[in-house]
Amino acid sequence: MSSFLKLLKNVVPLGLGLYLVYFSFASTTEEDRAQIIAAVKQADLKFVLLSLVFGALSHLSRAYRWNFLLKPLGYQPSFIIRTLTVMISYFSNLGIPRSGEVLRATALATYANVPFHKGFGTIVTERIIDLILLFSFIGFGFLLHRDLLLEVIGGPIFNPYTLLWIAAAAVLFFVFIRKLKHSQKLWALKIVGFFNGLWAGMLSVRTLKNRWAFIMHTLFIWGMYLMMFWAVTFALPETSGLSLSAILPAFIAGGFAMSATNGGIGLYPLAVAAVLQAFEVSYPQALAFGWVMWTGQTLMVVVFGSLSFLLLPILSKK
Repeated sequence: MSSFLKLLKNVVPLGLGLYLVYFSFASTTEEDRAQIIAAVKQADLKFVLLSLVFGALSHLSRAYRWNFLLKPLGYQPSFIIRTLTVMISYFSNLGIPRSGEVLRATALATYANVPFHKGFGTIVTERIIDLILLFSFIGFGFLLHRDLLLEVIGGPIFNPYTLLWIAAAAVLFFVFIRKLKHSQKLWALKIVGFFNGLWAGMLSVRTLKNRWAFIMHTLFIWGMYLMMFWAVTFALPETSGLSLSAILPAFIAGGFAMSATNGGIGLYPLAVAAVLQAFEVSYPQALAFGWVMWTGQTLMVVVFGSLSFLLLPILSKK
């Protein structure tokens, strides 16, 4: 049963994405599809390439920033090793959602001798910080276009019971770990040691010597995310005049889509198009923009992620 549930968790998002690819095809007329294909073919590639440059800069900055968290733990993998493991994680997430974080920590343990639990702890810290930045964008977007965003992401209803269940599970887990600390059994010592290392990795952010550099890299990463989205608007005539007020909610909708299916497959163009329509962009052009944006970034991840898998064992001499 456990294996079946794991299979479902991996297959369902991919299946949903493929269905949405079909849906975006079936929900358009033949004339719409002709306009979408024509728009994609006529897209100005220099702006698409500029978007890829911004995306690459964000990945390089993330790899550089990672060292600030690893250094207090006593580890300093080379910049190239950190970069390759970051690209592997993005590539892995295209196939199995959230697998990239585990693979990234595993690769760092294999090729840079950083204990898995400590490396994974730093990645968890990164994700928490990224979540804070994402919510900051969402908060600003909701101030500008609350009703539009709620409509696009499905109008979620706040459920306080969910928070209560999460809080109760956290308390029980904390009590369980505290109990294990008093046990001398080998399996208990291994579990406690793992979570101590994980916790140490997460707390490495408290002992940063270059705190401002870490903050500036964080802002730079998210600035590049927004810039790579903005650059593609100039690739198509109908989106070239969009204001930041229109770009921000479309960027947020795309962010939700990326987390809902494997790398946003199928859903990303639909979510972005749903927002851009509200700003007087025709549906075929809005959908074409979404496909150009998603295809460019995905191809970059596939190409450099594949190369990273090949180069990592070679460059690390393992």
